[in-house]
Amino acid sequence: MSNKKQADDAAAAAELDGVPEELLVGGEEGESILDELGKLQQELGSAQQDILYAQAETQNVRRRLEKDIADARAYAVTGFAREILSVADNLARALEAVPAELREDDKLKSLVAGIEATQREIDKIFANHGIARIASVGLPLDPNQHQAMVEVPTADAAPGTIVQEMQAGYMLKDRLLRPAMVMVAKKVD
Repeated sequence: MSNKKQADDAAAAAELDGVPEELLVGGEEGESILDELGKLQQELGSAQQDILYAQAETQNVRRRLEKDIADARAYAVTGFAREILSVADNLARALEAVPAELREDDKLKSLVAGIEATQREIDKIFANHGIARIASVGLPLDPNQHQAMVEVPTADAAPGTIVQEMQAGYMLKDRLLRPAMVMVAKKVD
């Protein structure tokens, strides 16, 4: 006998170790046991596939949950930020309302300085929380960031270009917090 044949016979004998005698002999009982073994192997394969699907689904649920938690943390300040925007708007309006000659008046200098300091502090807090003002004047209208309130006929700007900002818009990280309300140029008739 060749060495290869001896190795093959030894491997076959090792596989048959522990297999009942009736399977080795054959017969009806052996065939029914083989049929049962085949069914069990199919069920095992099916169960293993189900386990893989369940593990994949569990991993997907875990990833979605982690993303939802990260989004909740990142955007938790949304409601508060929307409310505080009106305070920032009012501070800006207060500063715009003070004429240049009154800014130099000794009686009002400290008041104006206090309003400016408050506005700088709000801007700093906005920056710390990922709240940024949307650029608008001179840019083309972007319906994802700007809300056109009025169309103004003008020869100074191309149609569809923002010529004036009526109310500042803001983004919270990559999400729109409030659109900028703007006036848009239209072609002169």
